[in-house]
Amino acid sequence: MSSLLQNQIDYYRARAPEYDDWFYRRGRYDLGEAHTRQWQLEVQRIRDQLHSAADHARILELAPGTGIWTAELIHIGARVTALDASPEMIDINRAKLASDKVEYQLADLFAYQPARQYDMVFFGFWLSHVPADKLSAFLNMVHAALKPGGRLFIIDSRAVDASRRHTGTENLGGELQRRELSDGRQFDIVKIYYDPAELTEIIRAHGFEIAVQMTDNFFIYADGRKAP
Repeated sequence: MSSLLQNQIDYYRARAPEYDDWFYRRGRYDLGEAHTRQWQLEVQRIRDQLHSAADHARILELAPGTGIWTAELIHIGARVTALDASPEMIDINRAKLASDKVEYQLADLFAYQPARQYDMVFFGFWLSHVPADKLSAFLNMVHAALKPGGRLFIIDSRAVDASRRHTGTENLGGELQRRELSDGRQFDIVKIYYDPAELTEIIRAHGFEIAVQMTDNFFIYADGRKAP
């Protein structure tokens, strides 16, 4: 497992320069105008939900990547602490946002222990990369990082995202996927897809009051609170 997780870190380090192509449906991820328009509509639905509550003093963002969601968090929080295992992702994020509201830390999220509590914890497209045997410890860490009543917001992928069929993604069975970068390099990573009922049960069992929803095609997301 340790070699698999290192492989996953190596993948996202190598993928950093092309990650935004995936999110913005560019290049090999461009499946046509209708697809992109639907993708953008569903992203906006999640963005609207994220902005439905604001004025969070301190936000902890786990696996912020290139800053797509960090850019939203700086509008709803006073300070954002962004933790990522990829220095390449952090460099892109920092250069893109150039915000003094963000503090970046290079961190292994499976070893991280919070030194303080936050008003909100956010992670996008990360939960599906947490192996099943590490999920409970990870959610316990998230619970410890939140103040009582603090907000938890999660975004991830639905299994039906059709773009993966065109971009070198192969399901290997169980928790594993093989991903191919645009230069042909391949990496095996953890990828677990959840349905709303399953994810609701898991998160509630770790001390959160949460509502998990899906958009029509692409995303699963959750917005909730740490139980008092």
